[in-house]
Parts: sequence; structure tokens; C-alpha cells
Amino acid sequence: MIIAIDGPSGAGKSTVSKEVASQLGFSCLDTGAMFRAIAWKALECGIDLSDAQAVGKIAREYQIDFQCMEGEVLPSVVTIGGTDVSREIRTSRIDRSVSAVSAHVPVRSAMLEQQRRIGNAGNYVVEGRDIGTVVFPDAELKIFLTASAHERAIRRLAQNRERGVGSLDFDEVLADIERRDELDSSRDTAPLRAADDAVQLDSTSQTIAQIVDSICDLAKKRMGAL
Repeated sequence: MIIAIDGPSGAGKSTVSKEVASQLGFSCLDTGAMFRAIAWKALECGIDLSDAQAVGKIAREYQIDFQCMEGEVLPSVVTIGGTDVSREIRTSRIDRSVSAVSAHVPVRSAMLEQQRRIGNAGNYVVEGRDIGTVVFPDAELKIFLTASAHERAIRRLAQNRERGVGSLDFDEVLADIERRDELDSSRDTAPLRAADDAVQLDSTSQTIAQIVDSICDLAKKRMGAL
């Protein structure tokens, strides 16, 4: 079974996905980390991120792998071409770069086959921006999770402070989130939108636990109907 969770940056998709997977005994497919790894490699190679063909070549030539510790639902190690980039891909530098990279058709094409191969091999919670619309259009359960930009900026700031990476300036974080929303929603390829059959959940005034409970309840009902 595939549970697809889409939504804008900072809506809580990663946290919710991990908790849902843990409660249901599923695994998580961290598609966002894949695009972040491509962005990191392109920057390291000095490639112009607006050059779709050059960035796409990176995506085709460098294999991305995940490693999970026993009992974990999310990969603790992310490598690209054998290089561990687990920490590097979570910086504000990559936050500012990943939307441009993920918008390129050659990049998305290179990632699509691998995502489907992994996801279709078991029970996965998959989060991103086009999971239910493009990557897994036949997913048994689709969720579109959102929250206000202001609330998402507060959450991202707290994450940056906890991790010790990323900007600690609220206005900068908020501006980056709003910029990413615009880029993700207006891009020509796989724009951010809710699938027609997605269940829409707003986490602005709900706790993570409440959102997780709602998704798990929906998933159990879908599994019971399979």
C-alpha cells in the first residue's frame, strides 16, 4: 500500500510521514532528499541550476542511496555517488536551490523510475509535492497537507535552531517559504496541487498527533477495504 502525502514546504509532511509510518509499520521514501542530493551535487560541480540538461545529466549519472538504522522508518544516511550528504542537503543553501532543481523535466524523469521501483516493493508512506498526482497516481490513500505560511515559517525556524543549520532570521525564512510556494505552484512540470481524490488536511491549528491520527484512521479503513 502507498500513502501519498503532498503539500507545500514546511507543512509538516516529513514529521507526519514518519509518525504515520511508525504507527502503521510502514517505511518512508524520502523523495525530497533525492532532489536535495541532486541540487547539492550540481552546486558542487559548479553547474548553473537553471541549466535543465546539465542538472538532468547529474540526476542520470549519480545514484542516490538510503541507509536506515534498525527500527527507523526514515533513512539516516543519504548518499549520492557514494558520498554521504546527509547533513549537507539540509542547509539553507539547499533550501534555496532545491525548487529550481526539482522543476526540471530531465531531473524528475531520472528520479521517477527509481521512486516507483522502491515504492511499489512494499508498504510506503511517500511525501513530496507531486506524489499523488504524478509519481503514484494510483496510491490507495492520498493526503494534501497544508498550513499557513506564517505557521510554516515558525516551524522551520524551530527546526533550524534545533539542527544548528539554516537561517535563524524569521523574515528570511518566511520569504523563502513564500518564494518556494510560488515556484512550486507555478512551474510547468508537475506543479504543486492536490490530487482530485486527495483528502485535504490543514495543520495550522492542529497538532501533529491529531493529523497523524486522522491519516492512520483513513489508512486503516482503506486497508480494510482492500
